[in-house]
Amino acid sequence: MNHPPVVEWTEDDQVLTARWRSENGARPPRRIVVADDRTRAADAYRLACEGTALLWRGDYHNARQLLSALARRVDRRPRRTPPADPTQAFHLHRAAQNQRARILGMVLVPLDADLAVRLPRAPDVREACARAYGPPEPAPQGSAQDTASLVSLRELLGLIGADEWRRKGVEIPALGGDRIHPHYGVFSPARGEYVDLVAKAPLPALDLAFDIGTGTGVLASVLARRGVRRIVATDQDPRALACARENTARLGVADRVEVVAADLFPAGRAPLVVCNPPWVPAKPTSPVEHAVYDPGNRMLHGFLSGLAGHLAPGGEGWLILSDLAEHLGLRPRAELLDAFARGGLTVLGRLDIAPRHPRARDTADPLHAARAAEVTSLWRLGAAAD
Repeated sequence: MNHPPVVEWTEDDQVLTARWRSENGARPPRRIVVADDRTRAADAYRLACEGTALLWRGDYHNARQLLSALARRVDRRPRRTPPADPTQAFHLHRAAQNQRARILGMVLVPLDADLAVRLPRAPDVREACARAYGPPEPAPQGSAQDTASLVSLRELLGLIGADEWRRKGVEIPALGGDRIHPHYGVFSPARGEYVDLVAKAPLPALDLAFDIGTGTGVLASVLARRGVRRIVATDQDPRALACARENTARLGVADRVEVVAADLFPAGRAPLVVCNPPWVPAKPTSPVEHAVYDPGNRMLHGFLSGLAGHLAPGGEGWLILSDLAEHLGLRPRAELLDAFARGGLTVLGRLDIAPRHPRARDTADPLHAARAAEVTSLWRLGAAAD
């Protein structure tokens, strides 16, 4: 059994310990000092840059203001001129993002054993925390009674925001304006171009479809609304499986969508197999980034190498993929076409759509040139022998 890390600090001449929580897998801080409403932002910034975490004991809203002040200081630092090479620009951008996250993650707040934050003016975060961390557990032996665990304020705000998304949901035009409710750690379909492609592509059959890596279940739900009589939706993430089941039930299509745990394909063959894999071959640094970054194109190549063996005669595989990685120099188009050939696949057609998200128009973004040129495609693939 893996026990969570325990952190230690000195407070009021006592050595205290608590469980360390990090959904992103951030390492426990090496040093922790106590901070409160008297702590100056300049001092906090210096400590955070040095790798010292600040355990907040003051007003909750003042902690949020301190975090905002730290973010302004990070963002005011002189930026390098983005290199002309898009791959180098991408890696520098990711490194800057990670450094920013590390510094802002140094403001910590205490969670009680029941996952409550007992600071002045703190909101009730117990439900949001329980959804992300699971039900409360006893504090480790020897920990302070009111500090069963420590978490970065930045992560806690992310949990709260994700819980808001889950309650409000995301409106999906392809579902007639009905909403998808993403769970924490499951990629939200807020960027809807790929959903629109699946809503408009000509259906090769109506009896059975596989949705590989279903996530929230949005594509399986769109297929069900389009008249596909049975969809088997797969994922290997327990959060995604629970999310997809909840959404398909909420949308009234659970009788046609079977959500199953699988790494890529379910057993059998289908006339339609749909997959929207992560688009960029890079290492994810948080749970939700697994839907964006695919190290070594593992899921993409796994789907393409196994697709022909799971297509019914005359069937189609729909690969929904952005070409952003191509514009960043991370995956040339020739590599994708070679993967089609190695998988025994032929291209039957392709539907393209331009991005609508604001970042495609943000000229201050160091990756603006690649984002502005991006196209998302639905590749219609068939077995080459057909």
